[in-house]
Parts: sequence; C-alpha cells; structure tokens
Amino acid sequence: MPEVRIEAEPRTEFGKGPARRTRRAGRVPAVMYGHGAENRHFTLPGHELMIALKTPNVLISIAGLEGRPVLALPKAVQRDAIHGFIEHVDLIEVRRGEKVTVEIPVRVTGEVFSGGLLDQQLVQIAVEAEATHLPDGVDVDVEGMEIGTAVHAKDIALPAGTTLVTDPDALVLHVLGAQAVDLGEAEGEAAAEGEAAEGETAEPAAEAEAE
Repeated sequence: MPEVRIEAEPRTEFGKGPARRTRRAGRVPAVMYGHGAENRHFTLPGHELMIALKTPNVLISIAGLEGRPVLALPKAVQRDAIHGFIEHVDLIEVRRGEKVTVEIPVRVTGEVFSGGLLDQQLVQIAVEAEATHLPDGVDVDVEGMEIGTAVHAKDIALPAGTTLVTDPDALVLHVLGAQAVDLGEAEGEAAAEGEAAEGETAEPAAEAEAE
C-alpha cells in the first residue's frame, strides 16, 4: 500500500473553542499514540485527510513534526453526525517491519446460482500484516455458488505475508434458498403477531385489577 504524505502543524491550544477555530481554518485536530512516546497533538489539512481516509487502513507519513516523518495508521475517526466532515482523528504510530492487526473489507464479486440468495455475515475480517504492506481488502467470488454453499474465514485466500486473526470457523457468507428465507420471515411475522395479541389481552386484566 503506498504511503500518503501529509504535513502536520503543531497544536498548542486545546478545548472546544480552539478546536472550532481549527476546523473553520480547514484543518482537523489530531493526536498520535504509540511506541511508548508521549501523545503528540497536531492538526492536519482537512481536505487531504478526507481523501486519504477513503483508502481503508491508509498508511500516512506525518511530516512537519520534530525529526523525521512518522508513519501512522488511522485508529479512530470522529465525524460530524449531520454533515459528515472529519472533526477529529486518532492515529497510531507504526514502524517499517512491524506487524499490526487491522480490519480489512470483504468484497463480494459475481452472482450466486439462480434461485439462491446471498447472506453475507461478515463485511470485514481481522488480519495481521506488516505495517507498510497492508492489504486493502480481500475478494470472494460467489459466481455460480449453489444453495447451501458456505464460505468461512479460513476459506478466504489472503495475500502473501498476511495472517488471519478472525476465528477461522467464522461464517463469512452463505447461500440460502428463497423458500428458507420466506419461511424465516413468516415465522418472524407470526411471532410478532403473537406478542401483539398477548399485549392486547393483558390490558383488560390490568384494568380489572385497577378497578
């Protein structure tokens, strides 16, 4: 995975007021942890950071701090609930050759056999890989998969140098028959109707006790 270089600026003011001013200036407050060093606080350009974070587990080269640029991975991203812009980002420092555990997306390609319905249980799996060679995801081809076929975490082909961390027996996806899905929905509706009926019969009893 290529590195994305972003210039940081030291952050010396803290609190809601300075944070709002930072965001109005088009920058994002950030903090970096890792390797026993003191937490480092700085700001990053909002637009560049937003573009970088579109890549899962993007490796960011943080420049502008004391010494050499530092490699970091995004750990937590806080976004505005309404507008979606980045309000704050937590980063974790990594080093070349270091193994890290990350979640990577499971991408599904193809169409299952006619009459089957794909049920994907996991959209991400956890893997361990070298910090500068993290996979951006894994692909699972379901083309022509028949009803009853299941794919577990251990069945997914991982890139060289990548180790599975998720439970190997965890179900990632399987193919259901339309009849089984319809039966499950019918059972759910019947259970909901039964609960509603119990609630209706319980009300007169409560009223009688109150009287």
